[in-house]
Amino acid sequence: MQLRKMMVMLAAVSTMSLALTACGDDATTPETCSSDTDCASGFCNTAASVCMETCESASDCPDTEKECAPLAGATNTAKVCQCKTNQLCNEDDSTSLVCGTVSKRCETPGTTTGCTTDTECGTGNTCDTATGQCKPAATTCSGDGKSTCAYGSACYSGTCSAPPAPTCSNLQGKPAASFDPATGTGYVIYNVTKEIFGTACGTDTTSQTVKARVSFYSKNADLPTSKEGLNGFFYVRTNGSELNGVPLSNGYQRSADARSASLSVNLCTAAGDSQIVLGFYFTGGNGYCATLTK
Repeated sequence: MQLRKMMVMLAAVSTMSLALTACGDDATTPETCSSDTDCASGFCNTAASVCMETCESASDCPDTEKECAPLAGATNTAKVCQCKTNQLCNEDDSTSLVCGTVSKRCETPGTTTGCTTDTECGTGNTCDTATGQCKPAATTCSGDGKSTCAYGSACYSGTCSAPPAPTCSNLQGKPAASFDPATGTGYVIYNVTKEIFGTACGTDTTSQTVKARVSFYSKNADLPTSKEGLNGFFYVRTNGSELNGVPLSNGYQRSADARSASLSVNLCTAAGDSQIVLGFYFTGGNGYCATLTK
């Protein structure tokens, strides 16, 4: 009888042990996050949206994620436990887990982690689609337009900078004057240049032509193939009145990657004017003021 009781007790303890082990496995499932404050450890891998355990040395990490080092591409420089190989993720001979390329955590095959567009990364960061990692936006660049800069900035003489603040009276009080890249969705105007100032404006001898080239880029989608596909493009006079900019424009040109474009806006001003202040904006985007001189 005593032997039977002992066997029953051992079986119960064994069952409890298995249950506790299962609970322990569940507890190691990575927490999801969008910022460091979401994690008990104080470290969020924002590229993969998973929390990571901080460490001082490899001895602080589990055998499956034994590398203790700063996470590549992260702005938080604390050391975290990271996996190294698929084999180490599996403590037996199974292949049920893999070492996540972006998460650097042991995860099930096919787990979708990592960014695909800049909008999935925080302000001031861009998405490296080759690795799925959010990285601080470049401060140096080449060419013009968005280049490698963060949304809301553009490449000027090799440096990423925000376009000039729209301080002209044309745009005062309009949403475009207080554009914020963190919440903006529209096209960003990064340059306006003079093409013509002074030729006759048709048959009207009291007016002269002003032609300005407006350059802009999209946040994360292809621009339309023709100007007719542009929505919410406005020319703003100095008194704040607005005109639909599309009918006033021609010469629409789109870049090879379809993410930036430019067009010419044709206007008339008094024949005696030697300077004109123009305001432009796209709905949801920034405002841009340009002072053109004859």
